[in-house]
Amino acid sequence: MRKTFKRVVQGAVVGGAAAAGAAQAAIDTTSVTTALTDAGTAAGVVGAAVLVVIVGIKAYKYIKQAM
Repeated sequence: MRKTFKRVVQGAVVGGAAAAGAAQAAIDTTSVTTALTDAGTAAGVVGAAVLVVIVGIKAYKYIKQAM
């Protein structure tokens, strides 16, 4: 039991040290941010187009029913 607990503590210390070192590394995220922004814009355009088609179909059915 004590040996297992000692291993867990050692693992936590090593993992914490590795995470602290990785947190200090300078990572360039501009390309990822740009790609996500572009993807969000494209998704918005596709969503708007789908909405226009759905509204157009509903309007056509409504007008056809009224005639």
